[in-house]
Amino acid sequence: MAIKPFSEMTGSDYAALGFRSGLEIHQQLLTAKKLFCRCPAGRYSDVFDAEILRHMRPTLSELGEYDGTALMEFKTRKEIIYRIHRDTVCTYEMDDTPPFELNGDALDIALGIGMLYGCSMVDEIHIARKQYLDGSIPTGFQRTTIVGVDGSIPYKDRRVSIVQLGLEEDACREVSDAGHRRIYLTDRLGMPLIETVTAPEMRTPEEVAEVAEILRRLVRSTGNVRTGGGAARQDVNVSITEGTRIEIKGVPRIPDIPLLTYNEAMRQHNLLRLRDELARRGVTRETFSCKHDPVTKNLRKTRFQPIRNAIAEGAVVQCVLLRGFHGLLRWQTQTDTFFSREISDRVRVVACLTTLPNIIHSDSPSETLSSPEWQSLRKTMGATDDDTLVAVWGTPQDAVTGAMEVEIRAREATTGIPSETRQALRDGTNGFERILPGPNRMYPDTDLPPLPITRQRLERLKATIPTPYWERERRYREMGVPRDLIVRLSTSPFAGLFDKATTEWHMRPTLAAVILIHLPLRIRTQIRQATEFTQATMQEILLAVRDGALAKEGILPVLLRVAGGAPFSRDSLPPPCSAEELRSVREECASRIAAIRLHHPDRATAVLMGEVMRRVRGRIDGGKVAQGIGLPAREARP
Repeated sequence: MAIKPFSEMTGSDYAALGFRSGLEIHQQLLTAKKLFCRCPAGRYSDVFDAEILRHMRPTLSELGEYDGTALMEFKTRKEIIYRIHRDTVCTYEMDDTPPFELNGDALDIALGIGMLYGCSMVDEIHIARKQYLDGSIPTGFQRTTIVGVDGSIPYKDRRVSIVQLGLEEDACREVSDAGHRRIYLTDRLGMPLIETVTAPEMRTPEEVAEVAEILRRLVRSTGNVRTGGGAARQDVNVSITEGTRIEIKGVPRIPDIPLLTYNEAMRQHNLLRLRDELARRGVTRETFSCKHDPVTKNLRKTRFQPIRNAIAEGAVVQCVLLRGFHGLLRWQTQTDTFFSREISDRVRVVACLTTLPNIIHSDSPSETLSSPEWQSLRKTMGATDDDTLVAVWGTPQDAVTGAMEVEIRAREATTGIPSETRQALRDGTNGFERILPGPNRMYPDTDLPPLPITRQRLERLKATIPTPYWERERRYREMGVPRDLIVRLSTSPFAGLFDKATTEWHMRPTLAAVILIHLPLRIRTQIRQATEFTQATMQEILLAVRDGALAKEGILPVLLRVAGGAPFSRDSLPPPCSAEELRSVREECASRIAAIRLHHPDRATAVLMGEVMRRVRGRIDGGKVAQGIGLPAREARP
């Protein structure tokens, strides 16, 4: 079948492809401390006090084997620079001291979310080490554990399985990655994360995004997770019939998921077609033929500027001969993307040739070298009209590594789709990041003993599990909460406070929702560095409104002062406006607008309302003022 444009694809089209997708969602937990030390969590800063240089190397697994991803990262020969700040990093993160005990608050949050998913909770916590040689963790491994398995969430007319819920430490923030040097900030390092892994049960790209949104809102409804940029990151697994599981890493936004997964399905479909075309030409894994040789002398006088400049700076050029590949580097893989980028990405990541273009090929001859230069390379390499040439340049070692990666990626094309982790790109396509890790990267951690999970602990946490947000939404609709506030309120950390205000304190649902959701949201659009509204502060404000100590019109000014850093105190509120004072103010203001009444009788009452409110705002409800001057009372938002 032919792949239609993204906007024209239907569920039937994806079913014909055999599209399957699952999610791995990483969500930071809202704790004061990190997971395995007592450094503060959530303090981000680009300021650093020192830099540490490290080189990573792979280690054997418990079975005496190396993980393929670790070996690939080792080939890159990266220098890893860590920028550290004394307030957010200790000797644990730098692997100079053993870990502290697991953060109990983080574990409680993870267990609670696991129960919200309906998972079977583990009897004991066993910490494992997961190798990461990209440098994102200075130790070279991440400490991780499983807290629950076999859960599910409702979706449409079915349930989507939660395979497992993990608890692990976050990695560093990448600053730059150029050539053989990668730089990280360590402020995020070690913060507690949960990893939610679903089964590959989503059947279209839109379903993947919808399930991701359900999971996002479900964990946010606990009030125990961080929000904002970088606090949640989605890894999306995609496969089609005859394809393989491909992991698209670090998708920052849920709305990006449909186009990304569509392009990956297209990529796998087209790579399978490429495999079949190679087989038709007689090129299989067994018959695959390739060689690479230095050709710098052939191109010393080239007018192609990237190679000319590189040779002038001491670089060398390697040429790779791919037998039977004529025209196939122009084979489409993703939207406006060709097989040549599969090769270019591999060269960029493994050989660290990050300046683009980093390869040229004879399937697009007019865009690079002159015809005589290509003919010279063909003669040197012994190429026929059925073959393709690929040139790669860099330092002697990098050029050879690049040539070898060209050969490896071309050979993989004969079998279809290599198992890879790929990175999400802004245009909705994806690029090679590393070989998909295997089980050899995991091994037990010997620094931390097993931690039993007692029945008493689970019973205590069970009592704190919030009502699923979809049940909250249904109840809010029945209560008459404004439609534009229902979604935000259902996942807000103030949802429990709203329930208390409306059931125990008998406040009107609309008023409570406006105070807890609408006004804070409005303030955050005005004040960029607004102080967080705490549960205690919002409760005191609600009680002041209930008791008549704070009028509706005074709520916004009070919240603005709190957002600016001032503490809230009922003692600081002005005294309520009495009926006698209101009458006096009304009479005083009415005498001033007698002239307006003569010329504009239809506006006089409204002007009077405005004058009175200016004097008593925040001390009495506007409805009472309206009644006092003869206007019909109405319930208005603060």
